[in-house]
Formats: sequence, C-alpha cells, structure tokens
Amino acid sequence: MPQSYLVILGHRDAIGWVLREERMAFPSTPRAEVAALREGDRLFLYATRGAWLNPTRDRGRIIGLARVRSAVRSFDDPIEIAARPFVSGCDLAIEGLVPYPGGLELQPLVERLDAFPKPQAWSIYLRRVLLRLSDADADTLLAGVTPHLVPRCEALGTYRWASQDR
Repeated sequence: MPQSYLVILGHRDAIGWVLREERMAFPSTPRAEVAALREGDRLFLYATRGAWLNPTRDRGRIIGLARVRSAVRSFDDPIEIAARPFVSGCDLAIEGLVPYPGGLELQPLVERLDAFPKPQAWSIYLRRVLLRLSDADADTLLAGVTPHLVPRCEALGTYRWASQDR
C-alpha cells in the first residue's frame, strides 16, 4: 500500500530543481524514510519559511503534490543543488502545484497532525528530507491543498529561482 510523506524543501534552488526536473534528490546521510520510499508513494512538497530567503515574510507551505515514479537509485556522480551534494534520487510525477506565493500553511495544522507528537516543537521534525505521514495526516493535508492545486505547467512560471531577479 502506498505511503505518504512530507518532502521538506529548504532552498528555492532545490525547489526549482524538483519542480523543473520532476525528480527528487537525497543527500548521503542514511535515512530510513528514503530507503522505504517506493513507486506510487504520495509526496506533499513543502517549502520551508526560509526557502525563499526571507523567513520574516514567508510562511512554510505545502506547494505541491507528487507521486514517486521510480525506485530511489544512486547517481553515478553526485549532483550539486543549492551548493549541497546529493547522491541518490528518484523520478516524480507532479500531480498539481500551487502558484507562487500560495500554498497550504502547515503551522496552523500541526496540532491536528500525528507527524508532530510535540506540536510546541514542531519545526524539529522538519530537519530531514522526508517525514512519513499517517493516513489521517495525508487526508487532512490533501483536503487542504487540493483546492489550490493547478496543473504543473500552469503554475511553474509563477516561481522564481536564484538565476532570476526577485
């Protein structure tokens, strides 16, 4: 049975790479969640409040929904994204994207989500690339983000990366 995960994206260049390439990349740090990722798993794409380099203005938001299209495999050579090396990855099918700067704000929901057993310290759970979600959490997030999703091709142009003026 497919699982659901929150994918934590902490830099606009990483978000740009994921959205343009429809791929996910993982650092060399071993994580059980990455090893458990399977084709068909659902991914909620989450941009941290610091991802756009202005944490006083921005809020952490779920900006998209994707499915894993391939097994995680090692790259022949590490790739660099946002000045960090990544050694493995998988293909994604982005099912919907929220036009920038929108998205489902996560913080107001943390007290209702199983993924954050200590809601007062919820941000500590986001210091990883994947956070597994219970079925109830996935249902809550899906209900909240679905009304804002549009096809990837419609929303992609609303996002700006480091190579573009902000």
